[in-house]
Amino acid sequence: MSPQEPQITVVVIGYDDAPHIADAVRSALAQGPVVGEVIAVDDCSTDDTPAVLAELAAADRRVRVVRRAVNSGGCGAPRNDGVDAATLPYLMFLDSDDVLAPGGARALLAAALRHGADVASGLCVRRELPSGREVPWQPELYRKAALVARPELRPRLVHDTLCVNKLYRTDFLREHAVRFPEGRFLYEDFVFGARVLAGAPRIALVPDTVYVWHVRRTAAKLSISLDRAGIENWRARIAAHRQAVDILRGAADGDKVLARAARAQFLDHGLRMYTKELPQRGPEYQRAWWALTRAYLTEFDEADLAAAPAPGRVIARVVLAAAEPRDLDRLKQVAARPARLAPPYARAADDTPVWSADLPQVTLEHLLARPLRLLPLAVDAELRPRRGASVLRLRLHELYGRVAAAGPGVVDVELTRRGDGRPGVRRSAAFTAEEPGRTWVADVRVDLAALDGDVWDLRVRLLFGDGTARETTARAVAGPGLLRRTAVPGGRHGVLLVQPYATQAGNLSVRLAPGLRGVVAVARRRLARFVRRMPGGRVNGPDRH
Repeated sequence: MSPQEPQITVVVIGYDDAPHIADAVRSALAQGPVVGEVIAVDDCSTDDTPAVLAELAAADRRVRVVRRAVNSGGCGAPRNDGVDAATLPYLMFLDSDDVLAPGGARALLAAALRHGADVASGLCVRRELPSGREVPWQPELYRKAALVARPELRPRLVHDTLCVNKLYRTDFLREHAVRFPEGRFLYEDFVFGARVLAGAPRIALVPDTVYVWHVRRTAAKLSISLDRAGIENWRARIAAHRQAVDILRGAADGDKVLARAARAQFLDHGLRMYTKELPQRGPEYQRAWWALTRAYLTEFDEADLAAAPAPGRVIARVVLAAAEPRDLDRLKQVAARPARLAPPYARAADDTPVWSADLPQVTLEHLLARPLRLLPLAVDAELRPRRGASVLRLRLHELYGRVAAAGPGVVDVELTRRGDGRPGVRRSAAFTAEEPGRTWVADVRVDLAALDGDVWDLRVRLLFGDGTARETTARAVAGPGLLRRTAVPGGRHGVLLVQPYATQAGNLSVRLAPGLRGVVAVARRRLARFVRRMPGGRVNGPDRH
């Protein structure tokens, strides 16, 4: 077969997504002749989705619409309908609010045909909207083309839990009865992906970007991956992950390698992501989350914990050791990427590093042997806006003698624009001892007036006397005069409104509004938020629920 012949069915699923579904379908049609049919499954939409799909089908004979009579409540049943309706040798999935990358389907098909693969998988990028900033998903898997003869030979495959950046041989899915869970089932990809791996497919990996996952954080209705405020989301994630692990364990070969890798992935990704958000949740959520997590972690054995990277492993051991939520702000720092271990630094009676005096059973002896470039070093940051050059004070904390032994030397500072990662300000300064053997400080002068109005993230690179380096972020420090808006005169804008703030991960970032117009715009937004919070408050524009 030729990779130019129509061999791929693209299954597009949608529900009440008339503004986006046409772009999704058109991105599938734009893949060229390799896509022979696009099956658009409408999950009983109540908006203009049916009309949009009817127009697309009338314009291109490759589009076939399947309309469900009753809404399924999830993503699984519509995708299963698409699999059942597919008539071509290969199949892909596409969500209505995303798009296939140009040439993605052709790249996957070429790899599948070249290697006789049951599955071909490529890079997915998460595109933040409206900024357009792109972040690759699991890029380690897709650095170069590869053939994986059996999934257990590449355990990291379990880290890519998406179903949409892959091409499947249609008969493989049918022969192994690989289906999605139906009904109101969140994280159905976990279960589907485990069923695929349990079928022992031959998998081709390609470095091409094949799928663009649109992330709309300001949407009226958040996607499942973003809507994590309720405890049911975490409960559903645990349930889906537990089922995926059970599937891998029950595979024909009893694949414990993949099951263990899946548990390590849970600790390194899901556990860290939700732990990072815990301090902003209410006490009731925190208690429920802690109990659910603790109960699930009791199913893990010591080898499961040992297989996970250190941050997730430490978080898991703290949760298992404490009956109630505790140390949430410190756990949030450990969960960040890169991880930070904030003071205090306790030791057991035998001098072993431990989490705290209250939890000495959570040992941290790995910190004594881990390479300095990978240590969870804690750096605090204070930004004091000034006329002319502002002052950024960085404070580096000792970590069980490792920092002093390496000899803090110089810190390189870079402010990068949030939307596109463009570098703005780069400066360096030398560390000096503040409290001998405990903290070192460096004062970096930065000219904020030279930057455009936008959000700028802080990255630091620590250089040590022994020649090693560590790239990390800096934790925003709150205190008198810190993390407040300040109008700074000077620069080409005449006046600059500077707002240092802590990101969700606790990192220091700064929002700039140049010129009087920018200052007025920020003031208006602030007033609008204030009005919305008032009883009966209303501002011009559409309601947001």
